[in-house]
Amino acid sequence: MATHGLRAANGYLAVVGALLIWLALLGPVLTLLGHLSWHAITSTLSAPGALDPLVISAESGTMTLAVLLLLGTPLAWALARGVLPWPRLWEAGVLASLLLPPLVIGLLLAFMVGPYTFVGGLLAHLHLSATNTMLALVIAQVYESAPYYVLGAQAAFAGVDYRLEEQASLLGDRPARVLRRVTVPLAAPGLAMALAVAWARAMGAFGAVVIVAYYPTGLPLQIWTSLQATGLTSALPYALVLLLVALPLPLAAYTWSARARSRRRG
Repeated sequence: MATHGLRAANGYLAVVGALLIWLALLGPVLTLLGHLSWHAITSTLSAPGALDPLVISAESGTMTLAVLLLLGTPLAWALARGVLPWPRLWEAGVLASLLLPPLVIGLLLAFMVGPYTFVGGLLAHLHLSATNTMLALVIAQVYESAPYYVLGAQAAFAGVDYRLEEQASLLGDRPARVLRRVTVPLAAPGLAMALAVAWARAMGAFGAVVIVAYYPTGLPLQIWTSLQATGLTSALPYALVLLLVALPLPLAAYTWSARARSRRRG
């Protein structure tokens, strides 16, 4: 009886502790909602050009995801299947880019693709610039979000049972067909989750963006400029818009991924 009571008490304390941690993690979001008023939202976002940062962030984020899908997916598959020589070296490179502080990424990008660099000169011949342009914004977002997608996609591909791929090959499917009909569908929930996390990371990219792409102004920089110009309160409506744009996709992808795992277990 005493043991049963002790277990019940431990379970109660665990729930209370988890609830406190959960509320602490959600504290910034709850604080945002508590300090916003409908009047502040409408007055800020109804001004002429107020939603331009939203459009810019959506456009650059979409282009960033396209780049990640095109370039990051093959790399993630190669890392998961171990087809590259010295796999630990490749993984270390991805981890290094993940661990670099965003401000350092921006600083190094300025020295790598700035107007007076070799890459900047090549872009100038194409009448392009990687400084304060949409291209610069996409480059900065790619560098801030790519490691999250590559590592997540690698885990998704690694979670596919290779025996299913072998069975499809034994039945006569070519490697490309196996990839299209077996590997990608099974890895799809994990790939969606990785892409959604990269989307949220790209939407919130600031450190690298503020150095190489101060213009055009996306949502994070709009929050910063509003904060600098008129104070904390004026930046809150844009913070809400950023959350509404960045969070739904990861939440939907997480729900889909969780349901897919449940179906496989069931």
